[in-house]
Amino acid sequence: MTHTLRWAMCSSILLYAVSASATDIFQLQSPAFGDNALMEKKYAGNASSNPNCTGENISPALVWNNPPAKTQSFALVVHDPEGAMGLGVTHLVAYNIPPSGTGFAENDLRDAKGYTGGKNTPGTLQWYGPCPPPGSGAHHYTFTLIATSLAPDLPKGLTRDELFAKLKGHTLGAAGLIGRFGQ
Repeated sequence: MTHTLRWAMCSSILLYAVSASATDIFQLQSPAFGDNALMEKKYAGNASSNPNCTGENISPALVWNNPPAKTQSFALVVHDPEGAMGLGVTHLVAYNIPPSGTGFAENDLRDAKGYTGGKNTPGTLQWYGPCPPPGSGAHHYTFTLIATSLAPDLPKGLTRDELFAKLKGHTLGAAGLIGRFGQ
């Protein structure tokens, strides 16, 4: 009986320690969709020049918590690795997000609110929603929030690769979220 009681107490303490430390993890979430869940069609792109863009180009709300200590700014990149037949499509490059930030409301990313815009694959400086071709399956849209030690003063218009070059040696941690969309 003593052995069972000791095991139960140790298990309870371990479970508490694991759950307590899990709440301190840098996390990125969306009230619009769960991690690796399908996104609604309204978040898809809307461009008359592209028949695959059948949505409303609404950007989803995002929230984050527990950033690393000494975070001076955040960067957010949304990338579809299956896009362009496997070459990848970047849908958003956003940076100079203030360290006091804890999220974006719906359409803030579309309307370029609260960040400096970098160039995405289509060449815009704000959210460009998913536009996968029919029959290509559900693509994975990877939202990556990066905590940095850089002051929020990077120049406007950096590409994903240019941003990553500037962040090299200045990243403190990252949090990710995947939304899926297909037609």
